[in-house]
Amino acid sequence: MTHRYWGNVEADWAGFSSDITFSNPFFDTQNVEVFLGDEYDEDGEEIDELPSEKQLTEFEETYQNFITDIETNIKSIQDKAYERYLKLYAHFYENSEKSGEPALNIDSADKHNGHIKEIMYLRVLDEKTIKVSIRYKLDSEHGLEFKFVGGQITDIGGIAET
Repeated sequence: MTHRYWGNVEADWAGFSSDITFSNPFFDTQNVEVFLGDEYDEDGEEIDELPSEKQLTEFEETYQNFITDIETNIKSIQDKAYERYLKLYAHFYENSEKSGEPALNIDSADKHNGHIKEIMYLRVLDEKTIKVSIRYKLDSEHGLEFKFVGGQITDIGGIAET
């Protein structure tokens, strides 16, 4: 299928993607895939039906709004990731007795940012939703996923948890 904005839309390794990729200088990884729609249905089955023209146009609007506010969105990711670090990980990484390593001394979002620079992909969904999946250096098993709805982070968790 071809869409006026997305170009060629076809099945990919984790759903449907297009010719459009995402890049931002904050991230080490550039030209990452932008997936369009869910990968699985509510029964856990892979979705094999292409998004409709209407859905693709809605995804376009959601994605363009995300890109228009990208600096604000990146700052939100940085701040929320640091808050999550303080809540779930600092007790371990800042205590050399627990970690067996010197404390990381991460006491600001700026010092934490180096751990969230490996973006894996974006997924644009219905209802003005975008999920940003990041390989988290401090928890590579779970990673980090940020769910934006209407331009605001509404949830953060491990990948596929939001």
